[in-house]
Amino acid sequence: MSKRDKGRKWIWWFLGVIAAMQLYFVRELLAAFAIFALGFAVIGAVIASLYLMQKTWEAGVTRLAASQHPLVLAARRSVASVEDLARRPIRRPGSQPVS
Repeated sequence: MSKRDKGRKWIWWFLGVIAAMQLYFVRELLAAFAIFALGFAVIGAVIASLYLMQKTWEAGVTRLAASQHPLVLAARRSVASVEDLARRPIRRPGSQPVS
């Protein structure tokens, strides 16, 4: 009878070790899943914040372009005058080309 009890004891130990290993692997898999989920959440948050910042910038620039504030109007006039200067030829008409 004692041999049979020892055999049962070893079977229970073996099953206990297998169950503990399964629980360990499950915990490791859950930990890896949690790390990956956290990483993807961080990446998604960064992408969403960049998108929102770009949309905010776009709305601000659109509102500034439609503004009739005197400083904005002065800036538009100065940009237009610089563009006119850039369109003018550097040499006078009728001058000889540089050789």
